[in-house]
This record gives sequence, structure tokens and C-alpha cells, in this order.
Amino acid sequence: MKSRTFGRTGAEVSEIGFGAWAIGGSWGDVSSQDAKAALHAALDSGVTFIDTADVYGDGRSEQLIAQVLKERGGQRPFVATKAGRRLSPHVASGYTRENLRAFVERSLRNLEVECLDLVQLHCPPPEVYYQQEVFGYLDDLVSAGKIAHYGVSVEKVEEGLKAIEYPNVKSIQIIFNIFRQRPLSLFLDEAQRRDIAVIARVPLASGLLTGKMSAQTTFAADDHRHFNRHGEAFDVGETFSGVPYEVALAAVEKIRALVPEGVSMAQFALRWILMESGISTVIPGARNVQQAQSNSAASGLPPIPADVMQALWQLYLDDIAPYVHQRW
Repeated sequence: MKSRTFGRTGAEVSEIGFGAWAIGGSWGDVSSQDAKAALHAALDSGVTFIDTADVYGDGRSEQLIAQVLKERGGQRPFVATKAGRRLSPHVASGYTRENLRAFVERSLRNLEVECLDLVQLHCPPPEVYYQQEVFGYLDDLVSAGKIAHYGVSVEKVEEGLKAIEYPNVKSIQIIFNIFRQRPLSLFLDEAQRRDIAVIARVPLASGLLTGKMSAQTTFAADDHRHFNRHGEAFDVGETFSGVPYEVALAAVEKIRALVPEGVSMAQFALRWILMESGISTVIPGARNVQQAQSNSAASGLPPIPADVMQALWQLYLDDIAPYVHQRW
């Protein structure tokens, strides 16, 4: 497992992290036993970065992480969580000092620590990016020793560019994958110039880029790939990266022809992301041991040849960009 520097925090983290949404909820049923086994397997494979949120299973994800880390002992990985989506309704006016402190205190209890490594505003409403006082509340939480660093998880490239104008924002989490290539055009360069850590989320386009889905694939009622197909619960870009399902399936078949022998499509998709030096870590989810081990192994793959990278860019321009490029 290779490591990369996590922006201005100076922390060294594994370039493949562990996205802990799936072990919390909204991806169908994952037992606590399977969830913990997957996390153990990732850590055994060299993963040193875990990403979670207070709303993943209403705290279940954070609590499972705390249990696993307690079982393991030794040096702790870097654990990032998120705050803000517990607001109901999720509106900018809810991002108050009192609410943010309460969210942080709850995550401290769930993760069983005295200081959180990184707290990210969790895809806040657009108005929040223009409310300087919100970032001041986060500064105060740093001063109080409740959090070590803070960042923002964003929906849109423009939100990421706005967030990094705040001097103490250390990281941006953004959707970046073969189906969502717009961050390449400006955002990643600007983030690198400012030494901002970048976390690539939804790296497998909600599983589409594993190559294991078909028109006949069905999802459980509590899986966001069923209940958020058209953005009914949250931003549609979170589900299948916002690409219409049938369009994406057709593109996956073209990608399949480019995947080298002995490499899974999921590993290939993760390696594509790691071709970008501006990415600090990529956070695929895993529901079981095999997925966790396979994801981690992507770090050891050789670089993707330039002609293949160009073919993937052309595929994006021709087949995918019309649906997503200007939207996010």
C-alpha cells in the first residue's frame, strides 16, 4: 500500500482508504459482523485512512469503527467524519455554533476519542459557502481541541473552489471517477496549488464501475440505488454519479475492453483515480472482506498507459459528459 501526504495536515495516509458509508446504512443490509470484518481486512491490507459520517446508519458507522479500532489497539488510522446532514430540514440557517458543536460532541462519543482528526461539512447548502461565520465556528472547535482539522465534502466543483478560499479548510471531498472527470479541468490544479488534501469519493459510481451490474440488477428497498435513483432523498449525483443507468451500463461495456487481464474493473477504476497526483486518497466502500482486500490491492497496480487514459477521456466526452459535466 502506497501513501500520500494529506495536504497541509502533514499526515501520511494510504492512497486507498476505506469509505464507511456502506457499513452504516443505505446500501442494503450489512451485518455488524461483516462490516467489522471488512474494516479489519482493509486495515490489515495497509489502509490508514477511514472516512465516515454521523448520519451513516445514524451513528452506526462511527460506532463500528470505534469498536474495531479498540479491538486492534496500536497506532490509530486517520479517521475523518462529517457533520451537518443531521439537520432536518437541512438548511443553511441550521449551521449554527450550537448545532455544529453538538454534532461534533456526538461524533466524539461515537468514535470514543477526545479530538476528531478531521470534520467535514457534509455537502452543505450552497449558501453556507458564503457564510464566513460558519467556518469561524469550526476554527473555534479547533481552538477548543475538539477537532484537529476541518474540510468540506462538496457536490459541485464550484463549491470546492469556493470552500478552499477559506484559509483553514484543509481538505475537500469530491466525486471523482471515470464517469465524473470535470475536477480535472481546474479544481485539482487549484487544490494542489493551495496544498489542499483531496478525497475522491464515489470512486466506483455506486458500484457501476465494478462491471458487475446489468439491466436485471435489483436493489433492496433501503439501498440508495433503489430509493434515490432520481434524487428523491438527496442529490442524484450521489447515486450512479448522476449518469442514467442504461447509459452507464453501455459505457461500462466499452471500459471492460480496456481492463488488463488479471485486474478487476473495480481495481482498474481505482487505479485510474490514482493516476492523478492531486488526489490524496480514494475511499471505496466495502461490504465484506473480499471487497476490502481487492480495493486495497489497486494501490499495487502499474500505471495505466497513456493511450488507455486518452481512450477513457474520449469515452467520457462522447458518452457521459453530456449528462454530468455542466451539472456538477
